[in-house]
Amino acid sequence: MTNIILLGPPGAGKGTQAQKLVDQRNMVQLSTGDMLREARTSGTEMGKMVAGVMDRGELVTDEIVIGLIREKLEAGGDHGGFIFDGFPRTLAQADALGDLMTEMGHKLDHAIELAVNDEILVERILGRAADAVAAGGTARADDNEESLKIRLMAYYKQTSPLLGYYYAKGDLTSVDGLGTMDGVASEIAAVLD
Repeated sequence: MTNIILLGPPGAGKGTQAQKLVDQRNMVQLSTGDMLREARTSGTEMGKMVAGVMDRGELVTDEIVIGLIREKLEAGGDHGGFIFDGFPRTLAQADALGDLMTEMGHKLDHAIELAVNDEILVERILGRAADAVAAGGTARADDNEESLKIRLMAYYKQTSPLLGYYYAKGDLTSVDGLGTMDGVASEIAAVLD
């Protein structure tokens, strides 16, 4: 079983690559947003807590997210490991996740950074939005230059310190996040194999 964290700014392709790992290696993607939505409707004690916090318009605490991750790790099952997507976002969350993994007898095998050039990333996301509209669809509401810059700033303030954190632990590997989808997948596969 292999447990990994995918790191990178918004639009770097973390979700796409996580889905490839789910399909090809039978890994379980733990996306914070998905777990919160699932918990909210689950009827469990944790779910009721999540619903209450969200209904009040408050931010979900790190303790709640760690509790949800604990539930997923305890559920076990036959799979190739876990992909942490969108968590941890801060150094405190990284410490909490590390402590939880140790306590439960799991380990983090790799923190994989999808490294990108910000200017090219913004161009790519704006191009993706324009393509979606041209094809008769809709773009994500936050796929515009101003929102992207705000999302990138938040990433660099909160999440980029994790790169140094995992580098210092010897767990960080960077791959070229601007390659083709299959090219990036091949680089990630090389790290995991």
